[in-house]
Amino acid sequence: MSVTKIDFQRLRKKKRTGPKGHAVDLVALEEVRVLLADEPRRRDLLIEHLHKIQDHFRHVSSRHLVALAHEMKLSSAEVYEVASFYHHFDIVKEGQTPPPPLTVRVCESVSCELAGAKPLLEALKARLGDNIRVKTAPCVGRCEFAPVAVVHQNPVDHATEEKVCSTVKSAETTAIPPSYLDYESYRAKGGYKTLLNCLEGKRDPSEIIEIMEHSGLRGLGGAGFPAGRKWRIVKGYQGPRLMAVNIDEGEPGTFKDRHYLERDPHRFLEGALIAAWAVGISKIYIYLRDEYAACREILTREIAYLQNRLPGSAEHRIPPIYLRRGAGAYICGEESAMIESIEGKRGMPRLRPPFLAEIGLFGRPTLEHNMETLFWVPNIVAKGPEWFASQGRHGRKGLRSFSVSGRIQKPGVHLAPAGITMRELIDEYCGGMLPGHEFYAYFPGGASGGILPASLGDIPLDFDTLNEYGCFIGSAAIIVLSDQDSAKEAALNAMRFFEDESCGQCTPCRVGTAKAATLMEDDRWDQSCLEDLATVMCDASICGLGQAAPNPMQSIFKYFPEELD
Repeated sequence: MSVTKIDFQRLRKKKRTGPKGHAVDLVALEEVRVLLADEPRRRDLLIEHLHKIQDHFRHVSSRHLVALAHEMKLSSAEVYEVASFYHHFDIVKEGQTPPPPLTVRVCESVSCELAGAKPLLEALKARLGDNIRVKTAPCVGRCEFAPVAVVHQNPVDHATEEKVCSTVKSAETTAIPPSYLDYESYRAKGGYKTLLNCLEGKRDPSEIIEIMEHSGLRGLGGAGFPAGRKWRIVKGYQGPRLMAVNIDEGEPGTFKDRHYLERDPHRFLEGALIAAWAVGISKIYIYLRDEYAACREILTREIAYLQNRLPGSAEHRIPPIYLRRGAGAYICGEESAMIESIEGKRGMPRLRPPFLAEIGLFGRPTLEHNMETLFWVPNIVAKGPEWFASQGRHGRKGLRSFSVSGRIQKPGVHLAPAGITMRELIDEYCGGMLPGHEFYAYFPGGASGGILPASLGDIPLDFDTLNEYGCFIGSAAIIVLSDQDSAKEAALNAMRFFEDESCGQCTPCRVGTAKAATLMEDDRWDQSCLEDLATVMCDASICGLGQAAPNPMQSIFKYFPEELD
């Protein structure tokens, strides 16, 4: 048998005639340099720099991606994988037509769907034509004003076809901050007095940590970990220590953080600085969801003012505060995914251990907190732990900021005692149900917290009280359904949200949410298959998104079987 000789010389690849990778467009490179100006080209600022491009051009072209990679000394693939992970970066590849310069987004979360988001979306698509892009958006954090549309960055509350079109015609595309308590007004009311007492040595860090432990304050972002214990744990690790503040409240039904930021931002900032002083934090990073453009303007302005005006000697100077902007990824509400995003990466949850308290942001011990948790710190320190612990009903302790939306007369953030029941909350704080609507069901903890029937409306609402019912309170985001609504349809809405927001890192969540959403679109649900999916997702997903996504679906089987017939 003869063997054919292979001419390796002939098959050898031709020598490269240019640099490896995509060629840099010199015009795009100059545009990127102008946008970045004197900003550092550090890796952790990649997402911030992508926002500059997106804001200016209303999209991110492949030319600018390559130019940004060149400017930051990163590979084009590395920049592309980050940009393509986040919903708010509109990537336009070579040869593609850029989107229209103006985009109108219509929120499709449960509360907005109940208020008529679907017909509003179709009406706007028919009326605005091809020159304006109209698309759906996940929850934008304004559920009390449902339905909501967003014209570029300007939200239109209680949106109608006419209101949205009027906003488009007036070219009002930037969110305008509402009136709020600024630095001078906050100081005039006694603000920062507690912090200054700390900085001047009138209080002791160990004393402050003990106060927080005795107050019973737990993390109000959803996990409910005791705040004081977390401070003590982080302080036990060798510095430098960092703080990461999570204001990426993307859970459908949640809007309490925005509510407080738009009214009293310095109470939160003082709380963060007291925590930083007690724990020995060297830098503070605030991660704010991109949908909160007005809050971003407020914090940018007030942080700069605070750092220039707050009195104190050099040795008692406050740590630097850095504001980082999310880019439309619900998964970044998970603490480790948020840390990855602050570092300029895709927001993929980390495997644990190690926990963030030991190895967190930039590999340093990190105190991670939800914004509202820090909001209560100045009051607790000034008034004593008993002030907070003495609040509550039905054997529970503390206060809760309930974000309530749906079929009630007074939607909004209602500060109420921990342990209040759903019926008490509706009657005493929400003005009752809407005329013609009867209380039917409720989400006690946002889209992931499950759905409970009105017959279970007398359970105390607090951490741990809902566990035996297959639900949880989370960040206290409550959506009220009436007898005119379908719990089954609400569960499908929630599952579609999780399918869209899954980061895709683990198969149980990535495939499970998609498969479940498809099965739940059928008139008759395949209960056996859906329950198998739920088991796998709960047991094998890396983070809470996949683990909690089946909760509303399982609630239907448990509490609303009549809707499946």
